[in-house]
Amino acid sequence: MSIGAGLLVGWFADPAAAQGAAEAPKIDTGDTAWMLVSTALVLLMTPGLAFFYGGLVRSRNVLNTMMMSLIAMAVVGVTWVLWGYSLSFAPTVINPGGIPAFEANALIGSLKWFGFQGVGLDPDPVGYGATIPHQVFALYQMMFAIITVALVSGSIAERLSFKAYFWFVVLWSTLIYCPLAHWVWGKGWLGNMGALDFAGGTVVHISSGVSALVAAWMLGPRKDWQIKAIVPHNVPFVLLGTGLLWFGWFGFNAGSAIAANGLAATAFTATMVSTAAAGLTWTVVEWLLGRKPTAIGIASGFVAGLVGITPAAGFVDPLSAMAIGVITALCCLGAVTLKVRLGFDDALDTFPVHGVGGTVGAILTGVFASKSVNSAIDSGLLYGGTKTFTAGVVGVLAAYATAAIGTFLILKGLSWVMDLRVSPEVEDQGLDVPEHGEDAYGEP
Repeated sequence: MSIGAGLLVGWFADPAAAQGAAEAPKIDTGDTAWMLVSTALVLLMTPGLAFFYGGLVRSRNVLNTMMMSLIAMAVVGVTWVLWGYSLSFAPTVINPGGIPAFEANALIGSLKWFGFQGVGLDPDPVGYGATIPHQVFALYQMMFAIITVALVSGSIAERLSFKAYFWFVVLWSTLIYCPLAHWVWGKGWLGNMGALDFAGGTVVHISSGVSALVAAWMLGPRKDWQIKAIVPHNVPFVLLGTGLLWFGWFGFNAGSAIAANGLAATAFTATMVSTAAAGLTWTVVEWLLGRKPTAIGIASGFVAGLVGITPAAGFVDPLSAMAIGVITALCCLGAVTLKVRLGFDDALDTFPVHGVGGTVGAILTGVFASKSVNSAIDSGLLYGGTKTFTAGVVGVLAAYATAAIGTFLILKGLSWVMDLRVSPEVEDQGLDVPEHGEDAYGEP
């Protein structure tokens, strides 16, 4: 059984909630308040990502890079209402009792909730006992869809046409994100086979990381990459973005309990300790390798820890969360180093951190998940279980295949009707003025 965003385990793991699940659910003001706050926290992550990515590029591209995150907020904020939410979560049939029968649509949702029709204030829209208004749940899920496609932009920074990126956001968020969200969180086929993804290891991080890798490969490297040094123009921006991401991530993970309950506390704790352990690991390794401890290094470690714990946050104890943070940081640091040696221009390390981190986190979920932490799941390999691990590996492979093939087809299709890259002259000048008519720092 999969939960993703806490649809199932957020309630069945809590004894009081499980006891009340048989009764008609009612709006709980405490749960609703927590989910409204969590929704706002997850939205804040996308401006945080804009600062994180914006600080890593050169000054002549900072506005373009930040606009890639902001336009995702605008585009997905509209398409999610029109069709995205419905394709991700709406059932195709309603049984006589009025409870959605998800088994009938294991691959994709319907358009039953197109334009948020029927998405009102009643609780429990998907039949699992949730005590928050349907609209709050739908908006919470919107924030996940927004940041996922924004993550992809890091790999192709400083060279992708903004027009091409605009249409990429529309198509990718519809054709890649919606099916994956449905498979795992809308009780599609991955959820039915037991894949666990508490808050987005496969749906968010693997999908965006793999898509970033494919996009960087198809677009090609920046013209001056490996010819001259390309260094971040504003490290304080990176640190500010890291802080906003970490702060918002508590809504991302703890909010995925879909209630203000013990499960939210479990996910909150796991998020904190995994992130701290990952940042510490990255810094210590830099020292041990004879380097100086860098601000970008510890920031990258923090993000790696956040990514790694995301699929496991509601299933593991604090010590396991620390182990996940340490292992994920080591794997991501190794991937960043390997990327440099392979000469692959993923501009802002989207795949090494999000793709690799999401993969490691998803696999380790199947290792460290514990029934003593969450009674609604099967334990992982460490506790003698195999089903969760096997289903998790299948989920990882499915996410890789869907994101890679889908991204290739989307970008290939766009290349037939428009230029994907800006001209060499625009790339030399920087994308801010040619693409947006603005300069970040008023330079002549």
